Amino acid sequence: MDVQAAITRVLDEVERQRDFPVELARELMRVPTVNPKFEEAPGINREPEAQDIVAARLAELDMTTTRAEVFAGRPNVAGSWAGSAERSLAINGHIDVVPVGDQAAWSVDPFGAEIHDGRLYGRGGYDMKAGIAAGIAAAKALRDCGIELDGRFEIHSVVDEEAGGFGTKDLLRDPDRVPSAVIVGEPTEGQIMPCQPGLEWVRVTIRGRNAHAGWRYNDIYPQRDTPDRTRPGVNAAELAARFLTAVGQLERDWGCRKPAHPLLPPGITTINPGVVQVGSGIGANGLPVTMTNPAITPDVAVLDFDLKYSPTENSAQVRAEFEEFVRSWAAQDSWLRETPPIVQWELGSLHFPAFDTPLDFPLVDSIRRQRTALGRSAEITGFVAVCDGAFYRGAGATPLIHGPLGADAHGPDEWVSVESIVDTAKVYAAAAIEYCGLRAG
Repeated sequence: MDVQAAITRVLDEVERQRDFPVELARELMRVPTVNPKFEEAPGINREPEAQDIVAARLAELDMTTTRAEVFAGRPNVAGSWAGSAERSLAINGHIDVVPVGDQAAWSVDPFGAEIHDGRLYGRGGYDMKAGIAAGIAAAKALRDCGIELDGRFEIHSVVDEEAGGFGTKDLLRDPDRVPSAVIVGEPTEGQIMPCQPGLEWVRVTIRGRNAHAGWRYNDIYPQRDTPDRTRPGVNAAELAARFLTAVGQLERDWGCRKPAHPLLPPGITTINPGVVQVGSGIGANGLPVTMTNPAITPDVAVLDFDLKYSPTENSAQVRAEFEEFVRSWAAQDSWLRETPPIVQWELGSLHFPAFDTPLDFPLVDSIRRQRTALGRSAEITGFVAVCDGAFYRGAGATPLIHGPLGADAHGPDEWVSVESIVDTAKVYAAAAIEYCGLRAG
Protein backbone atom coordinates (compact mmCIF):
# COMPACT_ATOMS: atom_id res chain seq x y z
CA MET A 1 0.00 0.00 0.00
CA ASP A 2 1.40 3.40 -0.93
CA VAL A 3 1.05 6.53 1.22
CA GLN A 4 -1.88 8.05 -0.66
CA ALA A 5 -3.81 4.78 -0.67
CA ALA A 6 -3.20 4.48 3.08
CA ILE A 7 -4.44 8.01 3.67
CA THR A 8 -7.60 7.43 1.63
CA ARG A 9 -8.28 4.26 3.54
CA VAL A 10 -7.76 5.78 6.98
CA LEU A 11 -9.87 8.85 6.19
CA ASP A 12 -12.72 6.58 5.13
CA GLU A 13 -12.30 4.67 8.40
CA VAL A 14 -12.47 7.82 10.54
CA GLU A 15 -15.62 8.83 8.64
CA ARG A 16 -17.14 5.37 9.15
CA GLN A 17 -16.46 5.63 12.88
CA ARG A 18 -17.22 9.35 13.12
CA ASP A 19 -19.20 8.89 16.35
CA PHE A 20 -16.15 7.46 18.14
CA PRO A 21 -14.14 10.67 18.77
CA VAL A 22 -17.29 12.62 19.64
CA GLU A 23 -18.50 10.07 22.15
CA LEU A 24 -15.01 9.71 23.61
CA ALA A 25 -14.81 13.49 24.05
CA ARG A 26 -18.20 13.40 25.80
CA GLU A 27 -17.09 10.54 28.05
CA LEU A 28 -14.00 12.50 29.11
CA MET A 29 -15.98 15.72 29.59
CA ARG A 30 -18.45 14.03 31.94
CA VAL A 31 -15.56 13.36 34.32
CA PRO A 32 -14.76 16.73 35.98
CA THR A 33 -11.00 17.23 35.98
CA VAL A 34 -10.65 20.72 37.45
CA ASN A 35 -7.02 21.43 38.26
CA PRO A 36 -6.85 21.26 42.08
CA LYS A 37 -4.37 24.12 42.13
CA PHE A 38 -7.26 26.40 41.16
CA GLU A 39 -10.20 24.80 42.98
CA GLU A 40 -10.38 21.76 45.21
CA ALA A 41 -13.78 20.31 46.07
CA PRO A 42 -15.47 16.91 46.28
CA GLY A 43 -16.23 15.40 42.88
CA ILE A 44 -14.47 17.89 40.64
CA ASN A 45 -10.79 16.84 40.78
CA ARG A 46 -11.09 13.48 39.04
CA GLU A 47 -8.06 13.43 36.76
CA PRO A 48 -7.16 9.80 37.62
CA GLU A 49 -10.61 8.62 36.51
CA ALA A 50 -10.35 10.45 33.19
CA GLN A 51 -6.86 9.09 32.65
CA ASP A 52 -8.23 5.60 33.31
CA ILE A 53 -10.46 6.11 30.27
CA VAL A 54 -7.53 7.29 28.16
CA ALA A 55 -5.31 4.40 29.27
CA ALA A 56 -8.03 1.85 28.53
CA ARG A 57 -8.52 3.19 24.99
CA LEU A 58 -4.79 3.18 24.32
CA ALA A 59 -4.43 -0.37 25.62
CA GLU A 60 -7.27 -1.46 23.30
CA LEU A 61 -5.11 -0.20 20.43
CA ASP A 62 -2.19 -2.40 21.54
CA MET A 63 -0.17 0.64 22.54
CA THR A 64 2.50 0.23 25.17
CA THR A 65 0.91 2.32 27.91
CA THR A 66 2.59 4.01 30.85
CA ARG A 67 1.09 5.87 33.77
CA ALA A 68 3.18 8.07 36.05
CA GLU A 69 2.13 10.43 38.82
CA VAL A 70 3.36 13.99 38.44
CA PHE A 71 1.79 15.00 41.75
CA ALA A 72 0.02 12.76 44.24
CA GLY A 73 -3.11 11.42 42.57
CA ARG A 74 -2.43 13.30 39.32
CA PRO A 75 -1.04 10.95 36.65
CA ASN A 76 0.18 11.42 33.10
CA VAL A 77 -0.76 8.68 30.64
CA ALA A 78 1.18 7.93 27.46
CA GLY A 79 0.73 5.27 24.79
CA SER A 80 3.23 4.28 22.15
CA TRP A 81 3.67 2.13 19.07
CA ALA A 82 7.30 1.24 18.52
CA GLY A 83 9.12 2.66 15.53
CA SER A 84 12.07 4.73 14.46
CA ALA A 85 12.94 7.79 16.53
CA GLU A 86 13.95 9.83 13.49
CA ARG A 87 10.36 10.27 12.27
CA SER A 88 8.57 9.82 15.58
CA LEU A 89 5.38 11.79 16.24
CA ALA A 90 3.34 12.48 19.37
CA ILE A 91 -0.14 13.95 19.77
CA ASN A 92 -0.22 15.93 23.03
CA GLY A 93 -3.23 17.01 25.07
CA HIS A 94 -3.93 18.03 28.65
CA ILE A 95 -6.64 16.41 30.74
CA ASP A 96 -6.89 19.15 33.37
CA VAL A 97 -9.43 21.96 32.98
CA VAL A 98 -10.05 25.30 34.64
CA PRO A 99 -12.90 25.80 37.15
CA VAL A 100 -16.48 26.32 36.01
CA GLY A 101 -16.65 29.77 37.59
CA ASP A 102 -20.15 31.18 38.06
CA GLN A 103 -22.36 28.20 37.28
CA ALA A 104 -25.39 30.49 37.05
CA ALA A 105 -23.83 32.00 33.92
CA TRP A 106 -24.04 28.63 32.12
CA SER A 107 -27.11 27.67 30.11
CA VAL A 108 -26.11 23.98 30.21
CA ASP A 109 -24.64 21.59 32.75
CA PRO A 110 -20.87 22.34 32.61
CA PHE A 111 -20.13 18.62 32.82
CA GLY A 112 -23.18 17.32 30.96
CA ALA A 113 -21.48 17.13 27.53
CA GLU A 114 -24.70 18.13 25.80
CA ILE A 115 -24.90 18.49 22.00
CA HIS A 116 -27.04 21.25 20.52
CA ASP A 117 -27.01 22.34 16.88
CA GLY A 118 -23.72 20.62 16.12
CA ARG A 119 -21.97 22.04 19.18
CA LEU A 120 -20.70 19.96 22.09
CA TYR A 121 -20.99 22.04 25.26
CA GLY A 122 -19.09 21.71 28.52
CA ARG A 123 -16.03 22.66 30.49
CA GLY A 124 -12.86 21.37 28.92
CA GLY A 125 -14.35 20.04 25.71
CA TYR A 126 -12.81 22.75 23.57
CA ASP A 127 -9.79 23.20 25.84
CA MET A 128 -8.93 20.44 25.23
CA LYS A 129 -10.45 17.00 25.66
CA ALA A 130 -11.73 17.06 22.07
CA GLY A 131 -8.11 17.21 20.91
CA ILE A 132 -7.21 14.16 23.00
CA ALA A 133 -10.23 12.29 21.66
CA ALA A 134 -9.27 13.19 18.07
CA GLY A 135 -5.74 11.88 18.62
CA ILE A 136 -7.00 8.57 20.00
CA ALA A 137 -9.54 8.31 17.15
CA ALA A 138 -6.73 8.81 14.63
CA ALA A 139 -4.76 6.01 16.25
CA LYS A 140 -7.83 3.76 16.26
CA ALA A 141 -8.43 4.32 12.55
CA LEU A 142 -4.80 3.52 11.77
CA ARG A 143 -4.95 0.32 13.79
CA ASP A 144 -8.34 -0.76 12.44
CA CYS A 145 -7.04 -0.30 8.89
CA GLY A 146 -4.00 -2.44 9.67
CA ILE A 147 -1.64 0.45 8.86
CA GLU A 148 1.75 0.15 10.52
CA LEU A 149 3.87 3.29 10.77
CA ASP A 150 7.62 3.29 10.37
CA GLY A 151 8.17 6.08 12.89
CA ARG A 152 7.26 5.78 16.56
CA PHE A 153 3.74 7.13 17.23
CA GLU A 154 2.56 8.26 20.65
CA ILE A 155 -0.40 9.80 22.48
CA HIS A 156 0.50 11.98 25.48
CA SER A 157 -2.33 12.84 27.88
CA VAL A 158 -0.92 15.08 30.60
CA VAL A 159 -1.99 16.90 33.75
CA ASP A 160 -1.34 20.44 34.96
CA GLU A 161 -0.95 22.29 31.67
CA GLU A 162 -3.32 24.99 32.90
CA ALA A 163 -1.04 25.70 35.86
CA GLY A 164 2.25 25.86 33.95
CA GLY A 165 2.84 22.70 31.95
CA PHE A 166 4.33 20.60 34.73
CA GLY A 167 2.77 17.38 33.43
CA THR A 168 4.48 17.64 30.06
CA LYS A 169 7.74 18.77 31.64
CA ASP A 170 7.68 15.69 33.85
CA LEU A 171 6.90 13.36 30.94
CA LEU A 172 9.75 14.74 28.84
CA ARG A 173 12.32 14.03 31.55
CA ASP A 174 12.41 10.56 29.98
CA PRO A 175 14.47 11.05 26.79
CA ASP A 176 12.76 8.03 25.22
CA ARG A 177 9.47 9.94 25.37
CA VAL A 178 10.75 12.87 23.32
CA PRO A 179 9.51 12.56 19.71
CA SER A 180 11.09 14.23 16.72
CA ALA A 181 7.82 16.15 16.23
CA VAL A 182 4.65 16.83 18.20
CA ILE A 183 1.18 18.09 17.34
CA VAL A 184 -0.36 19.82 20.34
CA GLY A 185 -4.12 19.47 20.02
CA GLU A 186 -5.03 22.80 21.57
CA PRO A 187 -8.07 24.46 19.98
CA THR A 188 -6.97 26.52 16.98
CA GLU A 189 -10.23 27.08 15.05
CA GLY A 190 -8.80 24.61 12.54
CA GLN A 191 -5.86 26.91 11.87
CA ILE A 192 -2.31 25.61 11.63
CA MET A 193 -0.06 27.28 14.19
CA PRO A 194 3.72 26.72 13.98
CA CYS A 195 4.71 29.39 16.51
CA GLN A 196 3.81 30.89 19.87
CA PRO A 197 5.14 33.72 22.02
CA GLY A 198 7.16 33.10 25.15
CA LEU A 199 5.61 33.72 28.56
CA GLU A 200 7.13 34.77 31.85
CA TRP A 201 5.45 35.36 35.19
CA VAL A 202 7.47 38.04 36.93
CA ARG A 203 7.03 39.62 40.36
CA VAL A 204 8.20 43.12 41.25
CA THR A 205 8.34 43.98 44.95
CA ILE A 206 8.47 47.67 45.87
CA ARG A 207 9.25 48.75 49.43
CA GLY A 208 8.10 51.93 51.14
CA ARG A 209 8.14 52.98 54.81
CA ASN A 210 5.34 52.61 57.35
CA ALA A 211 3.76 55.60 59.07
CA HIS A 212 0.44 56.58 60.66
CA ALA A 213 -2.10 57.83 58.11
CA GLY A 214 -2.95 60.68 60.50
CA TRP A 215 0.43 62.18 59.74
CA ARG A 216 0.11 61.74 55.98
CA TYR A 217 0.57 65.48 55.58
CA ASN A 218 4.04 64.92 56.97
CA ASP A 219 4.70 62.33 54.25
CA ILE A 220 3.75 64.82 51.54
CA TYR A 221 5.10 68.00 53.17
CA PRO A 222 7.76 66.98 55.71
CA GLN A 223 7.47 69.24 58.76
CA ARG A 224 10.92 70.73 58.87
CA ASP A 225 10.28 72.59 62.15
CA THR A 226 9.50 69.38 64.09
CA PRO A 227 12.23 66.97 63.01
CA ASP A 228 11.93 64.89 66.19
CA ARG A 229 8.20 64.25 65.82
CA THR A 230 8.05 61.47 63.23
CA ARG A 231 9.79 60.26 60.10
CA PRO A 232 7.83 60.77 56.87
CA GLY A 233 6.26 57.59 55.51
CA VAL A 234 6.73 56.40 51.96
CA ASN A 235 3.49 55.01 50.53
CA ALA A 236 4.16 51.79 48.59
CA ALA A 237 0.69 51.93 47.00
CA GLU A 238 1.53 55.24 45.36
CA LEU A 239 4.90 53.95 44.21
CA ALA A 240 3.10 50.93 42.73
CA ALA A 241 0.61 53.17 40.91
CA ARG A 242 3.46 55.13 39.35
CA PHE A 243 5.20 51.90 38.38
CA LEU A 244 2.05 50.51 36.74
CA THR A 245 1.75 53.66 34.65
CA ALA A 246 5.38 53.32 33.58
CA VAL A 247 4.95 49.63 32.72
CA GLY A 248 1.92 50.50 30.62
CA GLN A 249 4.07 52.92 28.64
CA LEU A 250 6.79 50.27 28.26
CA GLU A 251 4.19 47.81 26.97
CA ARG A 252 3.06 50.31 24.33
CA ASP A 253 6.66 51.09 23.43
CA TRP A 254 7.43 47.40 22.93
CA GLY A 255 4.29 46.98 20.82
CA CYS A 256 5.28 49.87 18.53
CA ARG A 257 9.06 49.44 18.48
CA LYS A 258 9.64 45.69 18.31
CA PRO A 259 9.30 44.00 14.90
CA ALA A 260 6.00 42.16 14.58
CA HIS A 261 6.12 38.44 13.90
CA PRO A 262 4.45 37.75 10.53
CA LEU A 263 2.09 35.15 12.03
CA LEU A 264 1.14 37.02 15.21
CA PRO A 265 -0.79 40.23 15.88
CA PRO A 266 1.24 43.43 16.33
CA GLY A 267 1.59 44.19 20.02
CA ILE A 268 1.68 40.54 21.17
CA THR A 269 4.51 41.62 23.53
CA THR A 270 2.12 42.45 26.37
CA ILE A 271 2.88 43.01 30.07
CA ASN A 272 -0.35 42.31 31.94
CA PRO A 273 -0.54 43.44 35.59
CA GLY A 274 -2.53 40.50 36.91
CA VAL A 275 -2.18 40.65 40.71
CA VAL A 276 -1.39 43.67 42.91
CA GLN A 277 -1.09 43.24 46.68
CA VAL A 278 -0.32 46.20 48.93
CA GLY A 279 -0.02 46.38 52.69
CA SER A 280 2.18 46.57 55.73
CA GLY A 281 4.99 44.19 56.60
CA ILE A 282 6.26 41.36 54.44
CA GLY A 283 5.83 37.71 55.34
CA ALA A 284 7.98 34.67 54.68
CA ASN A 285 5.92 34.10 51.52
CA GLY A 286 7.01 37.48 50.16
CA LEU A 287 3.53 38.99 50.44
CA PRO A 288 2.15 41.80 52.65
CA VAL A 289 1.15 40.69 56.14
CA THR A 290 -1.50 43.35 56.86
CA MET A 291 -3.86 44.41 54.09
CA THR A 292 -6.93 45.45 56.11
CA ASN A 293 -5.90 48.68 57.83
CA PRO A 294 -6.00 51.88 55.75
CA ALA A 295 -4.75 53.86 58.76
CA ILE A 296 -1.27 52.53 58.00
CA THR A 297 0.88 54.01 55.27
CA PRO A 298 1.74 50.73 53.46
CA ASP A 299 5.38 49.79 53.12
CA VAL A 300 5.20 46.93 50.61
CA ALA A 301 3.64 46.48 47.18
CA VAL A 302 3.87 43.17 45.31
CA LEU A 303 2.97 43.26 41.62
CA ASP A 304 2.70 40.11 39.51
CA PHE A 305 2.88 40.40 35.73
CA ASP A 306 2.12 38.07 32.83
CA LEU A 307 4.78 39.07 30.29
CA LYS A 308 4.84 37.82 26.70
CA TYR A 309 7.64 38.10 24.19
CA SER A 310 7.93 37.43 20.48
CA PRO A 311 9.13 34.09 19.03
CA THR A 312 12.01 36.09 17.53
CA GLU A 313 13.30 36.93 21.03
CA ASN A 314 14.78 34.78 23.79
CA SER A 315 13.95 34.87 27.48
CA ALA A 316 17.41 36.03 28.62
CA GLN A 317 17.22 39.03 26.30
CA VAL A 318 13.71 39.96 27.49
CA ARG A 319 14.54 39.53 31.16
CA ALA A 320 17.57 41.78 30.84
CA GLU A 321 15.54 44.45 29.05
CA PHE A 322 12.79 44.43 31.68
CA GLU A 323 15.27 44.53 34.56
CA GLU A 324 17.04 47.51 32.98
CA PHE A 325 13.68 49.27 32.66
CA VAL A 326 12.97 48.70 36.38
CA ARG A 327 16.43 49.95 37.34
CA SER A 328 16.11 53.07 35.19
CA TRP A 329 12.63 53.82 36.52
CA ALA A 330 13.77 53.50 40.12
CA ALA A 331 16.80 55.73 39.50
CA GLN A 332 14.47 58.69 38.98
CA ASP A 333 13.30 58.64 42.62
CA SER A 334 15.50 59.42 45.62
CA TRP A 335 13.81 56.80 47.83
CA LEU A 336 13.91 54.06 45.19
CA ARG A 337 17.54 54.73 44.37
CA GLU A 338 18.33 53.69 47.95
CA THR A 339 15.62 51.00 48.13
CA PRO A 340 15.44 49.52 44.61
CA PRO A 341 12.60 47.19 43.60
CA ILE A 342 13.25 43.46 43.58
CA VAL A 343 12.50 41.51 40.38
CA GLN A 344 11.70 37.79 40.69
CA TRP A 345 11.36 35.57 37.59
CA GLU A 346 9.57 32.23 37.14
CA LEU A 347 6.91 33.09 39.66
CA GLY A 348 5.18 29.84 40.55
CA SER A 349 7.94 28.11 38.53
CA LEU A 350 6.11 29.22 35.38
CA HIS A 351 8.18 29.75 32.24
CA PHE A 352 6.98 28.97 28.70
CA PRO A 353 9.75 29.45 26.11
CA ALA A 354 8.74 30.76 22.70
CA PHE A 355 9.02 28.59 19.61
CA ASP A 356 9.02 29.32 15.89
CA THR A 357 8.75 26.21 13.73
CA PRO A 358 9.82 26.83 10.10
CA LEU A 359 6.98 27.02 7.62
CA ASP A 360 8.70 24.41 5.42
CA PHE A 361 8.55 21.79 8.21
CA PRO A 362 6.79 18.77 6.64
CA LEU A 363 3.90 18.65 9.13
CA VAL A 364 2.88 22.22 8.30
CA ASP A 365 2.34 21.40 4.64
CA SER A 366 0.84 18.00 5.42
CA ILE A 367 -1.90 19.46 7.62
CA ARG A 368 -2.52 22.30 5.17
CA ARG A 369 -3.02 19.89 2.28
CA GLN A 370 -5.24 17.54 4.28
CA ARG A 371 -7.51 20.36 5.43
CA THR A 372 -7.73 21.70 1.90
CA ALA A 373 -8.65 18.23 0.62
CA LEU A 374 -11.44 18.12 3.22
CA GLY A 375 -12.77 21.43 1.91
CA ARG A 376 -11.80 23.26 5.10
CA SER A 377 -9.83 26.46 5.57
CA ALA A 378 -6.09 25.96 5.94
CA GLU A 379 -4.84 29.26 7.32
CA ILE A 380 -1.35 29.30 8.81
CA THR A 381 -1.07 31.66 11.75
CA GLY A 382 0.41 31.90 15.25
CA PHE A 383 -0.89 30.84 18.66
CA VAL A 384 -1.49 33.96 20.74
CA ALA A 385 -1.58 32.03 24.02
CA VAL A 386 1.00 29.48 25.19
CA CYS A 387 0.94 25.69 25.38
CA ASP A 388 3.06 22.65 26.10
CA GLY A 389 4.68 22.81 22.67
CA ALA A 390 7.22 25.10 24.35
CA PHE A 391 8.58 22.24 26.44
CA TYR A 392 8.77 19.82 23.53
CA ARG A 393 10.83 22.42 21.66
CA GLY A 394 13.14 22.72 24.65
CA ALA A 395 13.55 18.93 24.72
CA GLY A 396 14.50 18.81 21.04
CA ALA A 397 11.17 18.05 19.33
CA THR A 398 9.63 20.24 16.61
CA PRO A 399 6.19 21.45 17.76
CA LEU A 400 3.07 22.44 15.88
CA ILE A 401 -0.36 23.39 17.26
CA HIS A 402 -3.54 22.25 15.55
CA GLY A 403 -6.93 21.40 16.97
CA PRO A 404 -10.71 21.73 16.72
CA LEU A 405 -12.99 24.70 16.23
CA GLY A 406 -15.12 26.15 19.00
CA ALA A 407 -15.29 29.03 21.44
CA ASP A 408 -15.47 30.30 25.02
CA ALA A 409 -12.52 28.43 26.50
CA HIS A 410 -12.33 29.22 30.23
CA GLY A 411 -15.76 30.89 30.02
CA PRO A 412 -19.40 29.86 30.44
CA ASP A 413 -20.98 27.70 27.74
CA GLU A 414 -17.62 26.56 26.35
CA TRP A 415 -18.26 24.58 23.17
CA VAL A 416 -16.52 22.65 20.43
CA SER A 417 -17.79 21.86 16.94
CA VAL A 418 -18.75 18.20 16.57
CA GLU A 419 -17.78 18.20 12.89
CA SER A 420 -14.38 19.70 13.65
CA ILE A 421 -13.57 16.88 16.09
CA VAL A 422 -14.00 14.41 13.23
CA ASP A 423 -12.02 16.65 10.85
CA THR A 424 -9.19 16.87 13.37
CA ALA A 425 -9.03 13.10 13.77
CA LYS A 426 -8.76 12.77 9.98
CA VAL A 427 -5.99 15.33 9.77
CA TYR A 428 -4.02 13.69 12.60
CA ALA A 429 -4.27 10.25 11.00
CA ALA A 430 -3.19 11.48 7.57
CA ALA A 431 -0.37 13.58 9.01
CA ALA A 432 0.90 10.56 10.96
CA ILE A 433 1.07 8.49 7.79
CA GLU A 434 2.94 11.19 5.86
CA TYR A 435 5.33 12.12 8.66
CA CYS A 436 6.06 8.71 10.17
CA GLY A 437 5.95 6.82 6.87
CA LEU A 438 4.74 3.28 6.30
CA ARG A 439 6.56 0.21 7.59
CA ALA A 440 7.92 -1.93 4.81
CA GLY A 441 7.07 -5.57 4.55
